[in-house]
Amino acid sequence: MQPFRVGVGIREYRDVKSFAEEFALGEEDLILTNQYIYEPVISSLNLPCQVLFQEKYGAGEPTDDMVNAILDTVRGMKKVSRIIAVGGGTVIDIAKVMAVAGPDDYMDDLYDRAPNLEKAHGLVIIPTTCGTGSEMTNISIVSRVSRQVKQGLVSPAMYADEAVLITELLATLPYPVFATSSIDAMIHAVESYLSPNACSMSELFSEKALQMILRGWMDSVGAASGDDLTENAAGQAAEIDRERWKMHAADFLLASNYAGIAFGYAGCAAVHALSYPVGSVHHVPHGQSNQLLFADVMRKYQEKKPVGKLNQLEEILGKIFGVDPVFSMARLYRLLDMVYAKDRLRDHGVTEDELPVYAENVLKTQQRLLKNNYTELTCDDILEIYRKAF
Repeated sequence: MQPFRVGVGIREYRDVKSFAEEFALGEEDLILTNQYIYEPVISSLNLPCQVLFQEKYGAGEPTDDMVNAILDTVRGMKKVSRIIAVGGGTVIDIAKVMAVAGPDDYMDDLYDRAPNLEKAHGLVIIPTTCGTGSEMTNISIVSRVSRQVKQGLVSPAMYADEAVLITELLATLPYPVFATSSIDAMIHAVESYLSPNACSMSELFSEKALQMILRGWMDSVGAASGDDLTENAAGQAAEIDRERWKMHAADFLLASNYAGIAFGYAGCAAVHALSYPVGSVHHVPHGQSNQLLFADVMRKYQEKKPVGKLNQLEEILGKIFGVDPVFSMARLYRLLDMVYAKDRLRDHGVTEDELPVYAENVLKTQQRLLKNNYTELTCDDILEIYRKAF
């Protein structure tokens, strides 16, 4: 078993100004971010840094074309010593690639050399959502357009030098982004807890992340206990206060970080593996594509291996919800739907004839994730999950 390590320094600040002053940001720092983040929060600080806006190179999740275009731009800039990534998963994944890209490198070159990459620039990551957790990991997920596959680039050199948590940056987060990103963090916590690679230390981070996320969700949707999460609970159709989650913003941000530590060690599994084709081909946001598959993956786990570590997860959830463990998974699915209503794969343009192709593709290309499954899933199992979610 590998030793448990947290290879990234973690700092917390009340606002961006305090961070900028302590890190002495200067002309050799390159801020990679989005304009909608930069303008209201960072621009007024008049920092001497170079700035790149990710969205000018393409929308959605990162592709190799997008990253290659950014690398070309950086080659034409003055000296860059340190990359400051301020954003969600797309910005963070791109920044990790930039940190290990040499003067002549493109994405294919890095994949060919991985994991034996070297850090070319310092890297500071500041998440602006409460879901990715990837400020704590050494992997970047990029869609390789020519191969029509989402593929992880992994190297020890891709760890950030510092992860910086600034709650101020969540203040203007739209509710759908909060919901889908926090769902992603919850799934990170569940998958890392159930992973056969988990250890007692990683389990602590998984469990704490679950506690913070689920309790924050329950308060946000007005569920005082697990009894409020039954299908026939009174008031279940009432409109929730879409600003209330911000009372728990610091907890959601920290929980995402904890889940990142957990899955950085123990790994994610089938939910993420099955979601990748959906996100890559149909451009479904990452957290939402995970939600589309989560319940059906868990039900398949329960069907194939009803006795095992899944029972320990049910006990943890039962304590959080205040219900008997046997009811805890149903309460979790209901809470998920209250936080963000789940739809079907077909609602995102997925067609039924795509499902067998996805199942075979996942089995062929996502063994890095599938080896972390709670129990083995065959191609037929994966296809059934897709059909249930369809």
